[in-house]
Amino acid sequence: MQAAPVRATAIPSFTDALRAVESLLMSSGQRTARRNAWTSVLEDRRRAKDRVEAQRVLEQAAGRS
Repeated sequence: MQAAPVRATAIPSFTDALRAVESLLMSSGQRTARRNAWTSVLEDRRRAKDRVEAQRVLEQAAGRS
């Protein structure tokens, strides 16, 4: 009598599951639009951080004069 072969299947993470549902529900154009929107948000945050840093440097330079 032989043991039945063992089948191991990885359980997908919650993020993987959401991405799978998204790919089923959305056309590629919508996915691209969402990705572009998120990239834009990240770039806006980076620019805001740069503005705060530049303002801090200008205020320090003005204080030294």
